[in-house]
Amino acid sequence: MTKTTKLGATGPDVFPLALGCMGMGARSFYGDNDEAEGIATIHAALERGVNLLDTGDFYSIGRNEMLVGKALAGHKRDRAVVSVKFGALRAPDASFLGYDARPAAVKNALAYSLSRLGLDYIDIYRPARVDSNVPIEDTIGAIADMVKAGYVRHIGLSEVGVETIKRAAAVHPIVDLQIEYAVVTRGPEEKIFPALRELGIGVTAYGVLSRGLLSGSKTTNPMDFRAHLPRFTGDNVERNQKLVDAFAELARAKSVTPAQLAIAWVRAKSAQNPATAPLVPLIGARKPSQIIDAIDALRVTLTPSEVTAIEAAVPASAIAGTRYAAPMMAVLDSER
Repeated sequence: MTKTTKLGATGPDVFPLALGCMGMGARSFYGDNDEAEGIATIHAALERGVNLLDTGDFYSIGRNEMLVGKALAGHKRDRAVVSVKFGALRAPDASFLGYDARPAAVKNALAYSLSRLGLDYIDIYRPARVDSNVPIEDTIGAIADMVKAGYVRHIGLSEVGVETIKRAAAVHPIVDLQIEYAVVTRGPEEKIFPALRELGIGVTAYGVLSRGLLSGSKTTNPMDFRAHLPRFTGDNVERNQKLVDAFAELARAKSVTPAQLAIAWVRAKSAQNPATAPLVPLIGARKPSQIIDAIDALRVTLTPSEVTAIEAAVPASAIAGTRYAAPMMAVLDSER
């Protein structure tokens, strides 16, 4: 049986791999996907011990929460640790309108999430981004009220920098920070990870496969949001393909899939670096086969010399394009 990991000093015990549900179901960030297959993916994860499920109230404009709720209906709720992001505002045409993390908005969003999920409480509730018009203390204070009321068990953060982390933690214990981290996206290593370790806050790392880039995934669907990301567009596609090919060759030499190697690298970095907070990779699987492949990565071990070789062959400095388009990068507190 796979040993669980405690998510931060005050968080729940979770499987050492989490399932990101963003890409599941209709009108997802990757285009339309079969809802039944998404539910089957969640069930495949739960049946193998994966208990941390991540969603957001703005994913598919509420449909993703409804999908997760269907998957958890009945006896499966007690197997799951449900993490929900909130605050992003969307129009009927699915465009983004900004963020709202006012205390009243926090509680309103929570009420609707509980309804769509069909749950009495959410295990980890977190603002998706910082609302520049609202002090983080006010947002976290509102969630803390919901913890006291029993509607939320734990509080998390997403894509915030060191100062915001410290201010939030001064209001209420924070169990984890959700942030992008991969062999080609290593920004959190310098300041953010050491701060989390000092404060006893864990990490759920998304984008471990760089949104499928490292596993060779292509953007063929115009509804796929990656078609608008710098690393997947223009001349960057050809430049980054060289890194993808190099990474695939390393995976072949190790007799693993590129996805498994990407996951193994993240886990190895966490284990080998005492400054890194306990880290759980968050895998955005859309099919049962993808989450099963990811779970198999837990058996892959990398030596320090192998980690060094991967970083030399696929240096983060060589990646072409930022992880989001310029407007999105501008609002990322974690990039300041």
